[in-house]
Amino acid sequence: MSFIKAEWRKLAIANYAVDAAVLKPYLPAKTELDKWNDTVYISLVGFMFVNTKVLGLKIPFHTNFEEANLRFYVRHKDGNEWKRGVVFIKEIVPRYAITFVANNLYKEHYQTLPMRHLWKVKDKTRLTQYEWKCNNQWQSFSVESTIESEPIPQNSETEFITEHYWGYTKINPTKTFEYEVTHPKWEAYPVHKYNIEVDFGLTYGPEFQFLNELQPKSVMLAEGSLITVENKREL
Repeated sequence: MSFIKAEWRKLAIANYAVDAAVLKPYLPAKTELDKWNDTVYISLVGFMFVNTKVLGLKIPFHTNFEEANLRFYVRHKDGNEWKRGVVFIKEIVPRYAITFVANNLYKEHYQTLPMRHLWKVKDKTRLTQYEWKCNNQWQSFSVESTIESEPIPQNSETEFITEHYWGYTKINPTKTFEYEVTHPKWEAYPVHKYNIEVDFGLTYGPEFQFLNELQPKSVMLAEGSLITVENKREL
């Protein structure tokens, strides 16, 4: 049985090109940085969990909720196969039980904060916005896009960002947890404009304060789908 079964919907993704040295302290053992056109990316991602089940059970008040995370991209060689995955710097959710389970069972880096979202369609524009309250300051990431989604082109930057099907967690310098995330290929909405009002140092730690001054290389909005998070194993 899958550990989590849910839908991930309306994933707003802002991608920043960073120096690899920034991420080396967070790199799990037995993984290496995964690059797109020799560029190392870190991504701010906001999305909704919908119809969430943990071990097949719906937990009251924990089925639909927001998440905002900061993540980067790695790969792990398993025999002759390269597995492409993500590492999370921090994942913010509004539900304490989710934080407790993820941090204790998966050794992830969840934090519980007040959150809210807005999905709005007006005229020919879709507005998708995620907000979280950190130290009494609301942080905001919003995207304006087309109303209809489109297939993601093969070998595109959007495919690179969205097609990572494994999660890796650094436990200590020699120990890593690996878990599989399953989902079909997504579609994405062409983005017209975006607005990011986030204090990265406040939200994710002083070592990421520099992102306040960077413009993202790209901003995407993926539709998402039904997903599963499978049980972890130790590498």
